[in-house]
Amino acid sequence: MNTIKSVSAFHKLLSLPEPKHPLVSVINLSESNFIEDKVWEGFTNRFYCVALKRNATGKIKYGQQHYDYDKGVLSFTAPNQVQYLDLQTMDCESKGYLLIFHEDFLLKHPLANTISSFGFFSYAVNEALHLSEDEENNLIEILNKIDKECQHIDRHTQEIILSQIELLLQYSNRFYERQFITRKNNNHQLLVRFERFMNDYFDNKSSEKGLLTVHQIAEAMNLSPNYLSDLLRIHTGQNTQQHIHEKLISKAKEKLSTTTLSVSEIAYELGFEHSQSFSTLFKKKTNMSPLEFRQSFN
Repeated sequence: MNTIKSVSAFHKLLSLPEPKHPLVSVINLSESNFIEDKVWEGFTNRFYCVALKRNATGKIKYGQQHYDYDKGVLSFTAPNQVQYLDLQTMDCESKGYLLIFHEDFLLKHPLANTISSFGFFSYAVNEALHLSEDEENNLIEILNKIDKECQHIDRHTQEIILSQIELLLQYSNRFYERQFITRKNNNHQLLVRFERFMNDYFDNKSSEKGLLTVHQIAEAMNLSPNYLSDLLRIHTGQNTQQHIHEKLISKAKEKLSTTTLSVSEIAYELGFEHSQSFSTLFKKKTNMSPLEFRQSFN
């Protein structure tokens, strides 16, 4: 696996001159030309990337899945994410911007500790953000400010640029929440699929498949775990793990009140490897042990 270690190295792969700043750059896609290199067949990098695309085309691959590069306007990737780029699908007329900033650029700055809270850095490309014209222009204005500041490297540069990056991320957070709300029809279908998957899982011998996980649901729905959790949180107030626990407790209550199965047998049927883990979760959620709950029906 190839690793693009620096902003400068990435510039070379796009046939661009040396960056104005060694750790951060705003790249105009219309001025770029992806050179033929085996690196695109499988690579990671050491920097964060925010891609704002205008009429950009191409295919990128995460893991075993391909996604259209032009599906959505704004997308995000974090350091050390494995990527594959199909140069044969790249259009030389592509327009847009790439903001890239090396992970070292965040050192000793509060954003280094908070950037992980922006869940969209783990979103897949097919979960990109769709922007209105005003929203897009707003972000382009911020990118232009960052690009100008890269020309003046002094003791204030890092703070000024990172404050602009943080502003861009905060706006993106707002726009994503708006997208979750405005795309109600599509999101409603996802919520229905989510509920159906959980019901099917617990109704079809979950004991043989083990304890249900967030990653299992996200993979089955072809979504990233963070995107699914954010979607659920916006529409239901609970993330994916909380929904799993709620379903587990609901099924447990049903079995405790309507069957003579032992606590260990119920734990096993729900996918728990150890009954103590089940009892601990049940008491945490209900303030009663499974046996105390069962006895309350006698």
